[in-house]
Amino acid sequence: MDVKAFAKINLGLDVLGKRDDGYHEVRMIMQSIGLCDEVSLEALEEDEISLSLAGAGPDVPEDERNIMYKAAALLKEHCGLRKGVSIKAVKHIPSQAGLGGGSADAAAVLKGMNSLFELGLDEKELRELGVRLGADVPFCVMEGTALAEGIGEILTPLKKAPHLYVLLAKPSEGVATGGIYKAIDESGLMEDEDGRAHRRGCIDGLIRACDAGDVRELCSDLINIFEPVTEARQPLIAELRQRMLELGALGALMSGSGPTVYGLFEDRARAEAARDGLKEMLSSGAISDLELTEFI
Repeated sequence: MDVKAFAKINLGLDVLGKRDDGYHEVRMIMQSIGLCDEVSLEALEEDEISLSLAGAGPDVPEDERNIMYKAAALLKEHCGLRKGVSIKAVKHIPSQAGLGGGSADAAAVLKGMNSLFELGLDEKELRELGVRLGADVPFCVMEGTALAEGIGEILTPLKKAPHLYVLLAKPSEGVATGGIYKAIDESGLMEDEDGRAHRRGCIDGLIRACDAGDVRELCSDLINIFEPVTEARQPLIAELRQRMLELGALGALMSGSGPTVYGLFEDRARAEAARDGLKEMLSSGAISDLELTEFI
């Protein structure tokens, strides 16, 4: 069985505070995009999980530490499944990029095994299992356009966002997500009332833009609380965002905790021209990934 694991971007991302359990309360607008990993599943008579990867970086484990392996083990335990599964994945989503590649892979395994073994779990049950693997997994189970709250597991489907092309550029120098969350905790951004009101207004505006199919409002309300914090560690992010706008993007933003920057375009030809305009940065090694995809 073949399953596509679609990446995501954040059109809006706010962190409201840190909980006593160490997790952060968030309010986000999530959007699935066409860039995807390809996951193939095959039932095994032996009660085991095998995993093989192609196209993954050296930082992605290929054993029980991998989130796909964990997803398969969790589902087997939850359902009392005594059969095994072979998981083969071809990676196209860059890792540690703010695009939810690992979460998408885990969601693909949950959905694929549910179908392959006829386990009969509905989407709600799969999402409840998914949050035990990662905060973005429930959205990757659902896909589409959604408001995510709580730690990311409380999902409200939104009207499908107006169609846009997405140009993704990932700086070669990565950032550690844990360090970015620590920096947010120390930044004072969550406590600044004016900033909170501005981000709340932008996210509300994104919801209205999706409901009305308003591309201009959507692109003008893009917001990410992490951007200034991550930019302080990776200045190329600000340069990429500005370059995207100069090349004709209607809006540009960093996704997740970074460091990938995306630009949004209504016209594919203009998006392709912008991609060509960034190829020099790819050749120089300043960016490691440059992909053109679209909302799904």
